[in-house]
Amino acid sequence: MDYGNLSYRQIARRQSRQIKVGDLLVGGGAPITVQSMTNTLTADAKATIAQIQALVEAGADAVRVSCPDEASTKALAEIVAASAVPIIADIHFHYKRAIEAAQAGAACLRINPGNIGNATRVQEVIRAAKDHGCSMRIGVNAGSLEERLLQKYGMPTPEAWVESALYHAKILEDNEFFDFKISVKASDVFLAVAAYRQLAAACDYPLHLGITEAGALRTGTVKSSIGLGLLLMEGIGDTIRVSLSADPVEEVKVGWDILRSLNLRQRGVNIIACPSCARQQFDVIKTVEALEQRLSHIKTPMTLSIIGCVVNGPGEARSTTIGLTGGGNNTHMVYVDGVQHQRIRDADIVEHIAGLVEKKLEEKVAAIDTSA
Repeated sequence: MDYGNLSYRQIARRQSRQIKVGDLLVGGGAPITVQSMTNTLTADAKATIAQIQALVEAGADAVRVSCPDEASTKALAEIVAASAVPIIADIHFHYKRAIEAAQAGAACLRINPGNIGNATRVQEVIRAAKDHGCSMRIGVNAGSLEERLLQKYGMPTPEAWVESALYHAKILEDNEFFDFKISVKASDVFLAVAAYRQLAAACDYPLHLGITEAGALRTGTVKSSIGLGLLLMEGIGDTIRVSLSADPVEEVKVGWDILRSLNLRQRGVNIIACPSCARQQFDVIKTVEALEQRLSHIKTPMTLSIIGCVVNGPGEARSTTIGLTGGGNNTHMVYVDGVQHQRIRDADIVEHIAGLVEKKLEEKVAAIDTSA
């Protein structure tokens, strides 16, 4: 690998067919999308809409809602109408819920065709999906693995996951339905990665990535970052969901951080910051925390470096839009576009840096308006 050539940072993505989830393109070279799922009662449309709005503000490209009963699908039309992003309806077993969700305007149904009854019921769901422009996601995990496969393989294995996924895919294909993506999630990183690798080699459908039931915010973030990161670096994956036992907004934030770390998508201010040590000339940790909060409203990609001393500060500043390097006597150097700009003191750091970032944002917007 030639580390002198920036091409090593460019991931060659797996070539998959493309589907539409509402107006959102998935697969076929489209940007990798970030999803989350509401945890409100779907029948409570007001609460669900409020949570969807929070997820969209955080950067969700699509949001999934659970539809286990008729009360949920009855609320779905109102939810869909109020959402700025496509809504994916998670159908558990009842085929009527799938039909109702499609009629209510869901952009996608999360479903396993083999779990909803006989061929006639499957055909009814497919007809509803076609009539209402609704795609599907085949979702396989340990809880939904068929008994025959558990008996065949003795336990949940990557091979069992993939066989199950392809079995469900064939049901849709036999009914001339091809607008679907597939997931083979597992809570075990090794199992999930192996299953996705095998599935990626076995078909060309778009893949929805996730480490299911990953855990609480910290542990789930670590597990998801390892599992999704491995697959994404190999070019596998067209849409992702980070599954955390935490506020769903955190799932979206982590999803974006994973994609930004791999240069797969960019959004908002990316802060490069040192971990801090005895050389720091200002409180790096508190400064970064304050800046993350202060700049959370910005969606335009921009890079900011906050380094506590001159060991790495000037070097990092040369490759970021705005840089701050800690200096002696309570005075620090600010860089703009890699060039020394001015010195500031501790009390001015957060608002001064935030002001420079917002000024840069205004310049970018003005440049776009001028070019248009």
